[in-house]
This record gives sequence, C-alpha cells and structure tokens, in this order.
Amino acid sequence: MREQSISEFLAQARAVIDAGDAALLLLHVLERPQAWLYAHGDVVVEADQAARFRALVARRASGEPVAYLLGYRGFWTLDLRVTPDTLIPRPETELLVEQALERLDPAADVRVADLGTGSGAIALAIATERPRARVVATDRSEAALAVAQCNAVAHGLAGRVAFRQGDWFAPLAGERFDLVASNPPYIADGDPHLARGDLRHEPASALSSGADGLDAIRLLVAVAPSHLEPGGWLLLEHGFDQGPAVRALLDAAGFVEVATVQDLERRDRVSLGRTAPA
Repeated sequence: MREQSISEFLAQARAVIDAGDAALLLLHVLERPQAWLYAHGDVVVEADQAARFRALVARRASGEPVAYLLGYRGFWTLDLRVTPDTLIPRPETELLVEQALERLDPAADVRVADLGTGSGAIALAIATERPRARVVATDRSEAALAVAQCNAVAHGLAGRVAFRQGDWFAPLAGERFDLVASNPPYIADGDPHLARGDLRHEPASALSSGADGLDAIRLLVAVAPSHLEPGGWLLLEHGFDQGPAVRALLDAAGFVEVATVQDLERRDRVSLGRTAPA
C-alpha cells in the first residue's frame, strides 16, 4: 500500500467520521499535540501508526465513543481515564460542580459525598477546588470504582477522596455531610435514545432509571435528609424536562431553598435544595 501523509489520512477519515473525531484519533496514535498536527500535514504516517489509526476509525464509524477509544475524557481541569465500565463525563455535568463549589466555603472543613461516582469526575473536581473538603464517593460497580481510584492517584488526590462500593447511600450508614451531589441515571427505560449513538456503548445502569427516569432521584431525595447536616445541600443533575418533577420531590421531602439551574443552552439541568438550618 502506498505511503500516505497526515493530510491524506485525515481526508479519508473525514469521509466516514466527524472531522474533529478523526483529528483526535490521529493525534492519539501519533502522540502529538494538536498544533503539531496542522503544521505537519505532509508528514508520512508510519505503517504501524496507519494500521492503528484505520482500526480506530473503523471502530468509531461503527459507533464506539471517542472517549472509550482514547481511554480518557477531559472534565473540569482534569484528564480522566474512562472505560466502558464508566459513564463518559459530559460538559453539562460541570454545572453540577460549579453549583456545589458555590455552596462550599473554601476556608471550612466540610464533608461532601458524590453518589454514583463513575470515573470519579464530580468528586475529584470538587476535591481539586476545595482542598479542605473531605470527599467520599460511592458506586455499586467495583470496576467503575477501580477507574475512579486510578484517576485519584493520577491527579494526586488519592488521600483526599475515599471510595466505597455500594448503592447510593448504602455505604454511608450513620454519616452526615454538608453537601451531597449526584449525577444519577435519569433517562426513562425504553427511551429510543438509549439505542442510538454513544449511549449504546455506555453502562445502561448509569443511564436509565424506571418508567419516567426518576426512580434513582426519588430514592436519593427520600434518603438524603438522614445523611445531611442541618442546612446541608442536595444537588442533582437531571434531564432537561425534569426540573418541575424534581423540584416537587424536593419540596415534598421538606427541602428549603429549592431551585433549578439551567445549563448554557438554557435547559433545566441541576435541581437543588437544602435541609432546614438548625
């Protein structure tokens, strides 16, 4: 087969996958930064690199998420390892982190729980920004926790975040926190989107939750008061059309200062409330 340049490879890949995805995959194979790629379009790709790139393009064309092909995804200020055992961190979840940080005094010794941590994205982002916070992250998946722990080690946070296996609050018996955050599954079972795009490859248990998608959120809202300090906050990510339902659940559970925050696309994304102060 004739040797081909970087520009030729990218042109061929763009015929079957997104141009941005093609560039990311080639950068990954070449182990080069993005600036280098566009300044060296005439460089010939070595045979082994060409074979690896073609294989990745074929996998992406079949629907595998880029994050799983690369093995990492950027979130907040962190590059996080991800695998098919974990949900892929998404930019909209950074809103949940922002809202949590607004409610955590950087000068205070606070306790924070991240439930259903997956890759550890929320817990590690909060720990990075609030060094005095004591963060606990739970997940029922042993494989996901292994990934999260690797990410904690990689970013020097292994001593700052504790990981525990179990469903939601189950590993936190008798403990109370100043803030609990979660990005739980919130897609309705049977939603056609679950069979499309990247979602086909992500863990189903991290995506869907009951006929209306709210089963996990109902449980979290019901149990959270027994794990929150007086005046403690519960923050939940949810679907764009679920704000009213989640606020109603928070109100019914006795939370105060209940509100929903919209993302950059002006869609309901995070609902929150706090327990009554002492």
